[in-house]
Amino acid sequence: MANYYTDIPELKFHLNNPMMERICELKERNYRDKEEFDYAPQDYADAIDSYDKVLEITGEITGDVIAPNAEGVDAEGPHCANGRVEYASGTKQNLDAMVKAGLNGMTMPRRFGGLNFPITPYTMCAEIVAAADAGFGNIWSLQDCIETLYEFGNEDQHSRFIPRICAGETMSMDLTEPDAGSDLQSVMLKATYDEANNCWRLNGVKRFITNGDADLHLVLARSEEGTRDGRGLSMFIYDKRDGGVNVRRIENKLGIHGSPTCELVYKNAKAELCGDRKLGLIKYVMALMNGARLGIAAQSVGLSQAAYNEGLAYAKERKQFGKAIIDFPAVYDMLSIMKAKLDAGRALLYQTARYVDIYKALDDIARERKLTPEERKEQKLYAKLADSFTPLAKGMNSEYANQNAYDSIQIHGGSGFMLEYACQRIYRDARITSIYEGTTQLQTVAAIRYVTNGAYLATIRGFEAEACAPELEGLKARLKEMTDKFEASINRVKEAQNQEYQDFVARRLMEMAADCIMGHLLIQDATKAPELFSKSAHVYVNYVAAEVEKHNSFIQSVSPADLVNYK
Repeated sequence: MANYYTDIPELKFHLNNPMMERICELKERNYRDKEEFDYAPQDYADAIDSYDKVLEITGEITGDVIAPNAEGVDAEGPHCANGRVEYASGTKQNLDAMVKAGLNGMTMPRRFGGLNFPITPYTMCAEIVAAADAGFGNIWSLQDCIETLYEFGNEDQHSRFIPRICAGETMSMDLTEPDAGSDLQSVMLKATYDEANNCWRLNGVKRFITNGDADLHLVLARSEEGTRDGRGLSMFIYDKRDGGVNVRRIENKLGIHGSPTCELVYKNAKAELCGDRKLGLIKYVMALMNGARLGIAAQSVGLSQAAYNEGLAYAKERKQFGKAIIDFPAVYDMLSIMKAKLDAGRALLYQTARYVDIYKALDDIARERKLTPEERKEQKLYAKLADSFTPLAKGMNSEYANQNAYDSIQIHGGSGFMLEYACQRIYRDARITSIYEGTTQLQTVAAIRYVTNGAYLATIRGFEAEACAPELEGLKARLKEMTDKFEASINRVKEAQNQEYQDFVARRLMEMAADCIMGHLLIQDATKAPELFSKSAHVYVNYVAAEVEKHNSFIQSVSPADLVNYK
Protein backbone atom coordinates (compact mmCIF):
# COMPACT_ATOMS: atom_id res chain seq x y z
CA MET A 1 0.00 0.00 0.00
CA ALA A 2 1.00 3.63 -0.44
CA ASN A 3 2.78 5.48 2.36
CA TYR A 4 1.59 9.07 2.31
CA TYR A 5 4.83 10.29 3.88
CA THR A 6 7.65 8.34 2.28
CA ASP A 7 6.01 8.63 -1.15
CA ILE A 8 6.34 12.44 -0.97
CA PRO A 9 10.08 13.26 -0.67
CA GLU A 10 9.27 16.98 -0.47
CA LEU A 11 7.97 16.44 3.07
CA LYS A 12 11.26 15.01 4.32
CA PHE A 13 13.05 17.92 2.67
CA HIS A 14 11.00 20.41 4.68
CA LEU A 15 11.44 18.38 7.87
CA ASN A 16 15.21 18.78 7.53
CA ASN A 17 15.16 22.57 7.15
CA PRO A 18 18.08 24.22 9.05
CA MET A 19 15.63 26.20 11.21
CA MET A 20 14.51 22.93 12.79
CA GLU A 21 17.68 22.76 14.90
CA ARG A 22 16.72 25.96 16.76
CA ILE A 23 13.10 24.82 16.97
CA CYS A 24 14.09 21.50 18.55
CA GLU A 25 16.48 23.20 20.97
CA LEU A 26 13.67 25.46 22.20
CA LYS A 27 10.89 22.88 22.19
CA GLU A 28 13.02 20.28 23.99
CA ARG A 29 14.55 22.83 26.43
CA ASN A 30 17.99 21.58 25.51
CA TYR A 31 16.73 17.97 25.64
CA ARG A 32 16.05 17.91 29.36
CA ASP A 33 13.25 15.30 29.09
CA LYS A 34 15.75 12.55 28.26
CA GLU A 35 16.42 12.18 32.00
CA GLU A 36 12.76 11.42 32.76
CA PHE A 37 11.25 9.83 29.62
CA ASP A 38 12.98 7.00 27.81
CA TYR A 39 11.34 7.97 24.51
CA ALA A 40 12.50 11.60 24.67
CA PRO A 41 15.23 12.54 22.15
CA GLN A 42 18.85 12.74 23.24
CA ASP A 43 19.85 15.45 20.77
CA TYR A 44 18.84 17.15 17.52
CA ALA A 45 19.57 14.16 15.28
CA ASP A 46 17.54 11.92 17.60
CA ALA A 47 14.64 14.40 17.58
CA ILE A 48 14.51 14.57 13.77
CA ASP A 49 14.72 10.78 13.59
CA SER A 50 11.81 10.55 16.03
CA TYR A 51 9.68 12.94 13.95
CA ASP A 52 10.60 11.03 10.80
CA LYS A 53 9.49 7.71 12.31
CA VAL A 54 6.17 9.13 13.55
CA LEU A 55 5.54 10.72 10.16
CA GLU A 56 6.23 7.36 8.53
CA ILE A 57 3.72 5.69 10.87
CA THR A 58 1.18 8.40 10.06
CA GLY A 59 1.81 7.90 6.35
CA GLU A 60 1.40 4.14 6.72
CA ILE A 61 -1.90 4.39 8.62
CA THR A 62 -3.12 6.94 6.10
CA GLY A 63 -2.30 4.62 3.20
CA ASP A 64 -3.53 1.40 4.82
CA VAL A 65 -6.64 2.61 6.68
CA ILE A 66 -7.74 6.19 6.03
CA ALA A 67 -7.40 6.25 2.23
CA PRO A 68 -9.24 2.93 1.67
CA ASN A 69 -12.06 4.16 3.93
CA ALA A 70 -12.39 7.58 2.28
CA GLU A 71 -15.00 6.78 -0.36
CA GLY A 72 -17.14 4.77 2.07
CA VAL A 73 -17.02 7.56 4.66
CA ASP A 74 -17.96 10.10 1.98
CA ALA A 75 -20.99 7.99 1.02
CA GLU A 76 -22.12 7.07 4.54
CA GLY A 77 -21.30 10.20 6.54
CA PRO A 78 -22.09 10.66 10.25
CA HIS A 79 -25.57 10.20 11.73
CA CYS A 80 -27.50 12.14 14.35
CA ALA A 81 -29.90 10.43 16.76
CA ASN A 82 -31.24 11.55 20.15
CA GLY A 83 -29.02 14.60 20.21
CA ARG A 84 -25.79 12.69 19.64
CA VAL A 85 -23.47 12.10 16.67
CA GLU A 86 -22.41 8.68 15.49
CA TYR A 87 -19.46 8.71 13.11
CA ALA A 88 -19.41 6.72 9.87
CA SER A 89 -18.02 3.23 10.38
CA GLY A 90 -14.83 4.09 8.45
CA THR A 91 -14.29 7.17 10.61
CA LYS A 92 -14.43 5.00 13.74
CA GLN A 93 -11.79 2.71 12.24
CA ASN A 94 -9.62 5.71 11.38
CA LEU A 95 -9.84 7.14 14.89
CA ASP A 96 -9.11 3.77 16.44
CA ALA A 97 -5.98 3.36 14.31
CA MET A 98 -4.71 6.84 15.19
CA VAL A 99 -5.35 6.40 18.91
CA LYS A 100 -3.64 2.99 18.99
CA ALA A 101 -0.61 4.54 17.28
CA GLY A 102 -0.46 7.29 19.92
CA LEU A 103 -1.00 10.08 17.40
CA ASN A 104 -3.02 12.36 19.68
CA GLY A 105 -1.97 15.34 21.77
CA MET A 106 1.10 15.38 19.55
CA THR A 107 2.32 18.86 20.50
CA MET A 108 1.61 18.52 24.21
CA PRO A 109 4.37 18.03 26.82
CA ARG A 110 5.32 14.47 27.71
CA ARG A 111 4.23 14.92 31.32
CA PHE A 112 0.61 14.96 30.02
CA GLY A 113 1.10 11.95 27.75
CA GLY A 114 1.91 13.95 24.61
CA LEU A 115 4.78 13.61 22.15
CA ASN A 116 6.08 17.18 22.60
CA PHE A 117 6.18 17.64 18.83
CA PRO A 118 6.86 21.05 17.33
CA ILE A 119 4.10 22.52 15.17
CA THR A 120 6.00 21.81 11.94
CA PRO A 121 6.06 17.96 11.99
CA TYR A 122 2.54 17.96 13.46
CA THR A 123 1.39 20.11 10.53
CA MET A 124 2.99 17.58 8.19
CA CYS A 125 0.88 14.87 9.80
CA ALA A 126 -2.22 17.00 9.21
CA GLU A 127 -1.29 17.44 5.55
CA ILE A 128 -0.72 13.71 5.14
CA VAL A 129 -4.10 12.78 6.66
CA ALA A 130 -5.96 15.42 4.62
CA ALA A 131 -4.46 14.10 1.38
CA ALA A 132 -6.42 10.89 1.96
CA ASP A 133 -9.59 12.23 3.60
CA ALA A 134 -9.97 15.93 4.36
CA GLY A 135 -13.15 15.29 6.35
CA PHE A 136 -11.43 12.91 8.73
CA GLY A 137 -8.53 15.35 8.86
CA ASN A 138 -10.91 17.85 10.45
CA ILE A 139 -11.85 15.49 13.27
CA TRP A 140 -8.32 14.33 14.00
CA SER A 141 -6.56 17.69 13.66
CA LEU A 142 -8.97 19.49 15.99
CA GLN A 143 -6.77 18.06 18.73
CA ASP A 144 -4.73 21.24 18.20
CA CYS A 145 -7.44 23.18 20.07
CA ILE A 146 -5.64 21.87 23.13
CA GLU A 147 -2.83 24.33 22.30
CA THR A 148 -5.15 27.19 23.31
CA LEU A 149 -6.17 25.48 26.55
CA TYR A 150 -2.51 24.78 27.31
CA GLU A 151 -1.57 28.37 26.58
CA PHE A 152 -4.34 30.10 28.53
CA GLY A 153 -5.79 27.54 30.95
CA ASN A 154 -4.59 27.04 34.52
CA GLU A 155 -2.57 24.13 35.93
CA ASP A 156 -5.65 22.39 37.28
CA GLN A 157 -7.28 22.51 33.84
CA HIS A 158 -4.06 21.26 32.27
CA SER A 159 -3.95 18.25 34.57
CA ARG A 160 -7.62 17.35 34.02
CA PHE A 161 -8.07 17.93 30.29
CA ILE A 162 -4.78 17.60 28.41
CA PRO A 163 -4.16 13.91 29.29
CA ARG A 164 -7.61 13.07 27.96
CA ILE A 165 -6.81 14.57 24.57
CA CYS A 166 -3.45 12.80 24.54
CA ALA A 167 -5.31 9.57 25.23
CA GLY A 168 -7.52 10.08 22.16
CA GLU A 169 -10.55 12.15 23.14
CA THR A 170 -11.81 14.68 20.60
CA MET A 171 -12.21 18.46 20.61
CA SER A 172 -14.19 21.22 18.95
CA MET A 173 -14.18 25.01 18.96
CA ASP A 174 -17.68 26.44 19.23
CA LEU A 175 -17.55 29.95 17.82
CA THR A 176 -20.07 30.53 15.03
CA GLU A 177 -23.76 31.29 15.62
CA PRO A 178 -26.71 31.81 13.24
CA ASP A 179 -26.16 35.58 13.38
CA ALA A 180 -22.41 35.58 14.02
CA GLY A 181 -20.25 34.07 11.29
CA SER A 182 -17.32 36.20 10.18
CA ASP A 183 -18.50 38.86 12.65
CA LEU A 184 -17.72 37.06 15.90
CA GLN A 185 -18.25 40.26 17.89
CA SER A 186 -21.96 39.50 17.47
CA VAL A 187 -21.82 36.21 19.43
CA MET A 188 -24.73 36.09 21.89
CA LEU A 189 -24.54 32.61 23.48
CA LYS A 190 -25.11 33.59 27.09
CA ALA A 191 -22.78 32.71 29.97
CA THR A 192 -24.05 33.32 33.50
CA TYR A 193 -22.30 32.51 36.74
CA ASP A 194 -24.04 29.95 38.97
CA GLU A 195 -23.13 31.03 42.51
CA ALA A 196 -24.76 28.01 44.16
CA ASN A 197 -22.73 25.48 42.14
CA ASN A 198 -19.60 27.59 41.61
CA CYS A 199 -19.66 27.20 37.84
CA TRP A 200 -20.76 28.96 34.67
CA ARG A 201 -23.93 28.07 32.74
CA LEU A 202 -24.19 28.39 28.96
CA ASN A 203 -27.45 28.93 27.07
CA GLY A 204 -28.03 29.46 23.36
CA VAL A 205 -27.27 28.06 19.93
CA LYS A 206 -24.06 27.47 17.99
CA ARG A 207 -24.04 26.70 14.26
CA PHE A 208 -21.59 25.21 11.75
CA ILE A 209 -19.55 23.58 14.53
CA THR A 210 -17.05 21.08 13.15
CA ASN A 211 -17.07 17.84 15.16
CA GLY A 212 -19.75 19.41 17.34
CA ASP A 213 -20.34 16.36 19.54
CA ALA A 214 -16.71 16.23 20.66
CA ASP A 215 -15.60 15.29 24.16
CA LEU A 216 -14.21 18.74 25.03
CA HIS A 217 -15.29 22.09 23.60
CA LEU A 218 -13.77 25.56 23.67
CA VAL A 219 -16.75 27.90 23.59
CA LEU A 220 -16.97 31.63 22.89
CA ALA A 221 -19.81 33.12 24.95
CA ARG A 222 -21.07 36.46 26.22
CA SER A 223 -20.23 36.71 29.90
CA GLU A 224 -20.79 40.44 30.42
CA GLU A 225 -24.41 41.51 30.83
CA GLY A 226 -25.52 44.36 28.56
CA THR A 227 -22.55 44.22 26.15
CA ARG A 228 -22.81 43.72 22.40
CA ASP A 229 -19.21 43.81 21.20
CA GLY A 230 -16.06 41.72 21.53
CA ARG A 231 -15.20 43.13 24.94
CA GLY A 232 -18.08 41.23 26.51
CA LEU A 233 -16.95 37.79 25.33
CA SER A 234 -15.06 35.13 27.27
CA MET A 235 -13.74 31.66 26.49
CA PHE A 236 -15.18 28.60 28.26
CA ILE A 237 -14.41 24.91 28.50
CA TYR A 238 -17.38 22.58 28.14
CA ASP A 239 -16.97 18.90 29.03
CA LYS A 240 -19.43 16.57 27.31
CA ARG A 241 -19.45 14.38 30.42
CA ASP A 242 -21.38 17.13 32.22
CA GLY A 243 -24.22 17.17 29.68
CA GLY A 244 -26.40 20.11 28.72
CA VAL A 245 -25.55 20.33 25.01
CA ASN A 246 -27.45 18.48 22.30
CA VAL A 247 -26.89 18.23 18.57
CA ARG A 248 -30.00 19.60 16.87
CA ARG A 249 -28.87 18.46 13.45
CA ILE A 250 -25.91 17.66 11.22
CA GLU A 251 -25.63 19.92 8.19
CA ASN A 252 -26.07 18.36 4.74
CA LYS A 253 -22.92 19.61 3.01
CA LEU A 254 -21.36 19.70 -0.44
CA GLY A 255 -18.14 18.06 0.79
CA ILE A 256 -16.07 16.86 3.77
CA HIS A 257 -18.92 14.44 4.45
CA GLY A 258 -17.07 12.49 7.13
CA SER A 259 -16.75 15.60 9.30
CA PRO A 260 -19.99 16.27 11.24
CA THR A 261 -20.88 19.96 11.02
CA CYS A 262 -23.40 20.51 13.79
CA GLU A 263 -25.98 22.89 15.13
CA LEU A 264 -25.73 22.76 18.93
CA VAL A 265 -28.26 23.73 21.57
CA TYR A 266 -26.86 24.75 24.96
CA LYS A 267 -29.37 24.37 27.80
CA ASN A 268 -27.92 25.46 31.13
CA ALA A 269 -24.75 23.60 30.25
CA LYS A 270 -22.10 23.57 32.96
CA ALA A 271 -18.80 25.16 31.90
CA GLU A 272 -15.66 26.70 33.33
CA LEU A 273 -13.80 29.85 32.40
CA CYS A 274 -10.61 29.49 30.36
CA GLY A 275 -8.24 32.36 31.10
CA ASP A 276 -9.60 35.77 32.07
CA ARG A 277 -13.02 37.23 31.48
CA LYS A 278 -13.58 39.58 28.53
CA LEU A 279 -10.54 38.33 26.59
CA GLY A 280 -12.37 35.52 24.76
CA LEU A 281 -12.41 37.16 21.34
CA ILE A 282 -9.73 39.79 21.76
CA LYS A 283 -7.00 37.33 22.77
CA TYR A 284 -7.98 33.68 22.97
CA VAL A 285 -10.01 33.24 19.78
CA MET A 286 -7.32 35.06 17.82
CA ALA A 287 -4.78 32.48 19.03
CA LEU A 288 -7.24 29.65 18.36
CA MET A 289 -8.00 30.91 14.86
CA ASN A 290 -4.35 31.37 13.91
CA GLY A 291 -3.74 27.73 14.76
CA ALA A 292 -6.87 26.69 12.88
CA ARG A 293 -5.83 28.70 9.83
CA LEU A 294 -2.47 26.97 9.73
CA GLY A 295 -4.39 23.69 9.96
CA ILE A 296 -6.59 24.60 6.99
CA ALA A 297 -3.49 25.60 5.04
CA ALA A 298 -2.13 22.09 5.73
CA GLN A 299 -5.45 20.55 4.74
CA SER A 300 -5.36 22.59 1.53
CA VAL A 301 -1.85 21.40 0.66
CA GLY A 302 -2.96 17.81 1.29
CA LEU A 303 -5.90 18.30 -1.07
CA SER A 304 -3.63 19.92 -3.67
CA GLN A 305 -1.35 16.89 -3.47
CA ALA A 306 -4.30 14.52 -3.82
CA ALA A 307 -5.66 16.46 -6.82
CA TYR A 308 -2.27 16.42 -8.49
CA ASN A 309 -1.82 12.69 -7.83
CA GLU A 310 -5.20 11.87 -9.38
CA GLY A 311 -4.63 14.10 -12.39
CA LEU A 312 -1.12 12.78 -13.02
CA ALA A 313 -2.13 9.12 -12.73
CA TYR A 314 -5.08 9.55 -15.09
CA ALA A 315 -3.05 11.53 -17.64
CA LYS A 316 -0.44 8.76 -17.79
CA GLU A 317 -2.96 5.96 -18.36
CA ARG A 318 -5.59 7.68 -20.53
CA LYS A 319 -4.88 7.42 -24.26
CA GLN A 320 -6.39 9.57 -27.00
CA PHE A 321 -5.37 9.87 -30.67
CA GLY A 322 -2.89 7.06 -30.16
CA LYS A 323 -0.91 8.42 -27.22
CA ALA A 324 -1.20 9.15 -23.47
CA ILE A 325 -2.82 12.51 -22.85
CA ILE A 326 0.10 13.58 -20.63
CA ASP A 327 2.06 14.05 -23.87
CA PHE A 328 -0.30 16.81 -25.05
CA PRO A 329 0.89 20.36 -24.20
CA ALA A 330 -2.59 21.37 -23.03
CA VAL A 331 -2.43 18.63 -20.37
CA TYR A 332 1.20 18.81 -19.30
CA ASP A 333 0.79 22.58 -18.97
CA MET A 334 -2.00 22.03 -16.45
CA LEU A 335 -0.07 19.38 -14.56
CA SER A 336 3.13 21.43 -14.36
CA ILE A 337 1.25 24.45 -12.99
CA MET A 338 -0.59 22.22 -10.49
CA LYS A 339 2.75 20.85 -9.26
CA ALA A 340 4.29 24.33 -9.10
CA LYS A 341 1.37 25.66 -7.03
CA LEU A 342 1.62 22.62 -4.77
CA ASP A 343 5.37 23.06 -4.20
CA ALA A 344 5.08 26.82 -3.73
CA GLY A 345 2.16 26.52 -1.34
CA ARG A 346 3.88 23.82 0.67
CA ALA A 347 7.03 25.97 0.93
CA LEU A 348 4.91 28.83 2.29
CA LEU A 349 3.07 26.52 4.69
CA TYR A 350 6.22 25.15 6.32
CA GLN A 351 8.00 28.48 6.40
CA THR A 352 4.99 29.77 8.34
CA ALA A 353 4.94 26.71 10.61
CA ARG A 354 8.61 27.21 11.47
CA TYR A 355 8.00 30.86 12.36
CA VAL A 356 5.10 29.77 14.59
CA ASP A 357 7.25 27.10 16.23
CA ILE A 358 9.95 29.52 17.33
CA TYR A 359 7.70 32.19 18.79
CA LYS A 360 5.38 29.65 20.45
CA ALA A 361 8.31 27.83 22.07
CA LEU A 362 9.69 31.11 23.40
CA ASP A 363 6.23 32.06 24.68
CA ASP A 364 6.12 28.76 26.55
CA ILE A 365 9.61 29.25 27.99
CA ALA A 366 8.56 32.72 29.18
CA ARG A 367 5.99 31.02 31.43
CA GLU A 368 8.85 29.21 33.18
CA ARG A 369 11.46 31.92 33.37
CA LYS A 370 12.29 35.42 32.19
CA LEU A 371 13.51 35.55 28.60
CA THR A 372 16.90 37.05 27.88
CA PRO A 373 16.97 40.28 25.82
CA GLU A 374 18.13 38.24 22.82
CA GLU A 375 15.27 35.78 23.27
CA ARG A 376 12.72 38.60 23.58
CA LYS A 377 13.99 40.06 20.33
CA GLU A 378 13.79 36.65 18.66
CA GLN A 379 10.28 36.08 20.02
CA LYS A 380 9.08 39.44 18.73
CA LEU A 381 10.59 38.89 15.28
CA TYR A 382 9.07 35.46 14.74
CA ALA A 383 5.68 36.41 16.22
CA LYS A 384 5.41 39.18 13.61
CA LEU A 385 6.57 36.90 10.81
CA ALA A 386 4.08 34.21 11.85
CA ASP A 387 1.26 36.75 12.06
CA SER A 388 2.04 38.12 8.61
CA PHE A 389 2.58 34.75 6.90
CA THR A 390 -0.44 32.90 8.36
CA PRO A 391 -3.12 34.69 6.28
CA LEU A 392 -0.99 34.19 3.16
CA ALA A 393 -0.54 30.48 3.88
CA LYS A 394 -4.25 29.95 4.53
CA GLY A 395 -5.53 32.25 1.81
CA MET A 396 -3.26 31.16 -1.03
CA ASN A 397 -3.20 27.43 -0.28
CA SER A 398 -6.97 27.23 -0.02
CA GLU A 399 -7.30 28.98 -3.39
CA TYR A 400 -4.64 26.70 -4.90
CA ALA A 401 -6.44 23.63 -3.55
CA ASN A 402 -9.61 24.72 -5.32
CA GLN A 403 -7.73 25.47 -8.55
CA ASN A 404 -5.85 22.17 -8.51
CA ALA A 405 -9.03 20.21 -7.79
CA TYR A 406 -10.73 21.97 -10.70
CA ASP A 407 -7.85 21.17 -13.05
CA SER A 408 -7.74 17.55 -11.88
CA ILE A 409 -11.35 17.10 -12.99
CA GLN A 410 -10.57 18.86 -16.28
CA ILE A 411 -7.74 16.42 -16.96
CA HIS A 412 -10.16 13.55 -16.35
CA GLY A 413 -12.61 15.01 -18.86
CA GLY A 414 -16.08 13.45 -18.70
CA SER A 415 -14.85 10.77 -16.31
CA GLY A 416 -14.03 13.47 -13.78
CA PHE A 417 -17.72 14.30 -13.56
CA MET A 418 -18.53 10.73 -12.56
CA LEU A 419 -18.82 9.83 -8.89
CA GLU A 420 -16.61 6.75 -9.14
CA TYR A 421 -13.51 8.90 -9.61
CA ALA A 422 -11.87 10.35 -6.49
CA CYS A 423 -11.20 13.71 -8.15
CA GLN A 424 -14.85 14.75 -7.71
CA ARG A 425 -14.67 14.11 -3.95
CA ILE A 426 -11.43 16.08 -3.73
CA TYR A 427 -13.10 18.91 -5.66
CA ARG A 428 -16.08 18.96 -3.28
CA ASP A 429 -13.85 18.74 -0.21
CA ALA A 430 -11.56 21.54 -1.39
CA ARG A 431 -14.35 24.07 -1.81
CA ILE A 432 -14.77 24.73 1.92
CA THR A 433 -11.10 25.53 2.52
CA SER A 434 -11.38 29.08 1.20
CA ILE A 435 -14.48 29.67 3.36
CA TYR A 436 -14.11 28.26 6.85
CA GLU A 437 -11.75 29.52 9.56
CA GLY A 438 -11.89 32.89 7.80
CA THR A 439 -12.72 33.36 4.12
CA THR A 440 -10.01 34.36 1.67
CA GLN A 441 -11.49 37.85 1.87
CA LEU A 442 -10.89 37.88 5.64
CA GLN A 443 -7.34 36.61 5.12
CA THR A 444 -6.88 39.65 2.90
CA VAL A 445 -8.12 41.90 5.71
CA ALA A 446 -5.54 40.30 8.02
CA ALA A 447 -2.75 40.60 5.46
CA ILE A 448 -3.26 44.09 4.04
CA ARG A 449 -1.62 45.95 6.93
CA TYR A 450 1.60 44.05 6.22
CA VAL A 451 1.36 45.32 2.65
CA THR A 452 0.86 48.95 3.61
CA ASN A 453 3.41 48.99 6.46
CA GLY A 454 6.10 47.54 4.20
CA ALA A 455 6.61 44.26 6.10
CA TYR A 456 6.07 41.98 3.10
CA LEU A 457 8.22 44.18 0.89
CA ALA A 458 11.04 44.10 3.47
CA THR A 459 10.80 40.31 3.69
CA ILE A 460 10.98 39.96 -0.09
CA ARG A 461 13.94 42.35 -0.34
CA GLY A 462 15.63 40.26 2.34
CA PHE A 463 15.10 37.15 0.20
CA GLU A 464 16.71 38.96 -2.73
CA ALA A 465 19.95 39.19 -0.74
CA GLU A 466 20.14 35.41 -0.22
CA ALA A 467 22.42 33.35 -2.46
CA CYS A 468 20.96 30.96 -4.99
CA ALA A 469 22.27 28.48 -7.55
CA PRO A 470 23.83 30.21 -10.61
CA GLU A 471 21.28 28.60 -12.94
CA LEU A 472 18.46 30.23 -10.93
CA GLU A 473 19.83 33.77 -11.04
CA GLY A 474 17.66 34.58 -14.04
CA LEU A 475 14.52 33.59 -12.13
CA LYS A 476 15.64 35.65 -9.19
CA ALA A 477 16.13 38.69 -11.44
CA ARG A 478 12.60 38.26 -12.77
CA LEU A 479 11.28 38.10 -9.22
CA LYS A 480 13.02 41.39 -8.49
CA GLU A 481 11.22 42.95 -11.45
CA MET A 482 7.95 41.56 -10.10
CA THR A 483 8.69 43.01 -6.67
CA ASP A 484 9.36 46.41 -8.25
CA LYS A 485 5.87 46.24 -9.76
CA PHE A 486 4.46 45.23 -6.38
CA GLU A 487 6.16 48.24 -4.81
CA ALA A 488 4.79 50.51 -7.54
CA SER A 489 1.28 49.19 -6.87
CA ILE A 490 1.67 49.82 -3.13
CA ASN A 491 2.80 53.38 -3.79
CA ARG A 492 -0.11 53.99 -6.15
CA VAL A 493 -2.61 52.85 -3.53
CA LYS A 494 -0.99 54.79 -0.69
CA GLU A 495 -0.85 57.98 -2.76
CA ALA A 496 -4.60 57.75 -3.41
CA GLN A 497 -5.29 58.07 0.34
CA ASN A 498 -8.67 56.39 -0.14
CA GLN A 499 -9.65 53.58 2.25
CA GLU A 500 -12.39 52.19 0.00
CA TYR A 501 -9.97 52.03 -2.93
CA GLN A 502 -7.38 50.27 -0.75
CA ASP A 503 -9.99 47.72 0.31
CA PHE A 504 -11.03 47.27 -3.32
CA VAL A 505 -7.53 46.33 -4.53
CA ALA A 506 -6.37 44.61 -1.30
CA ARG A 507 -6.85 41.08 -2.64
CA ARG A 508 -4.64 41.87 -5.62
CA LEU A 509 -1.94 43.36 -3.39
CA MET A 510 -2.01 40.34 -1.08
CA GLU A 511 -1.66 37.95 -4.00
CA MET A 512 1.26 39.94 -5.43
CA ALA A 513 3.05 39.73 -2.06
CA ALA A 514 2.38 36.00 -1.78
CA ASP A 515 3.47 35.35 -5.39
CA CYS A 516 6.82 37.05 -4.81
CA ILE A 517 7.37 35.37 -1.43
CA MET A 518 6.55 31.89 -2.73
CA GLY A 519 8.71 32.45 -5.79
CA HIS A 520 11.71 33.20 -3.58
CA LEU A 521 10.99 30.25 -1.28
CA LEU A 522 10.88 27.92 -4.29
CA ILE A 523 14.19 29.28 -5.58
CA GLN A 524 15.74 28.66 -2.15
CA ASP A 525 14.37 25.11 -2.17
CA ALA A 526 15.54 24.50 -5.76
CA THR A 527 19.03 25.69 -4.81
CA LYS A 528 19.22 23.01 -2.09
CA ALA A 529 17.32 20.23 -3.91
CA PRO A 530 17.18 20.90 -7.67
CA GLU A 531 15.99 17.36 -8.35
CA LEU A 532 12.82 18.11 -6.39
CA PHE A 533 12.10 21.76 -7.09
CA SER A 534 13.95 23.13 -10.13
CA LYS A 535 11.15 22.48 -12.60
CA SER A 536 8.52 23.92 -10.27
CA ALA A 537 10.65 27.03 -9.64
CA HIS A 538 10.81 27.77 -13.38
CA VAL A 539 7.13 27.03 -13.98
CA TYR A 540 5.99 28.99 -10.94
CA VAL A 541 7.99 32.13 -11.70
CA ASN A 542 6.65 32.08 -15.27
CA TYR A 543 3.13 31.67 -13.93
CA VAL A 544 3.24 34.39 -11.25
CA ALA A 545 5.07 36.87 -13.49
CA ALA A 546 1.86 37.01 -15.54
CA GLU A 547 -0.24 37.22 -12.36
CA VAL A 548 1.76 40.12 -10.94
CA GLU A 549 1.69 41.94 -14.29
CA LYS A 550 -2.09 41.51 -14.41
CA HIS A 551 -2.61 42.88 -10.89
CA ASN A 552 -0.18 45.76 -11.37
CA SER A 553 -1.83 46.73 -14.65
CA PHE A 554 -5.24 46.75 -12.99
CA ILE A 555 -4.12 48.86 -10.04
CA GLN A 556 -2.28 51.35 -12.26
CA SER A 557 -5.29 51.78 -14.54
CA VAL A 558 -8.16 51.86 -12.01
CA SER A 559 -8.57 54.94 -9.82
CA PRO A 560 -10.85 55.62 -6.84
CA ALA A 561 -13.19 57.48 -9.21
CA ASP A 562 -13.74 54.24 -11.15
CA LEU A 563 -15.26 52.45 -8.15
CA VAL A 564 -18.68 53.86 -9.03
CA ASN A 565 -18.72 51.50 -12.02
CA TYR A 566 -18.39 48.48 -9.73
CA LYS A 567 -21.31 49.31 -7.45
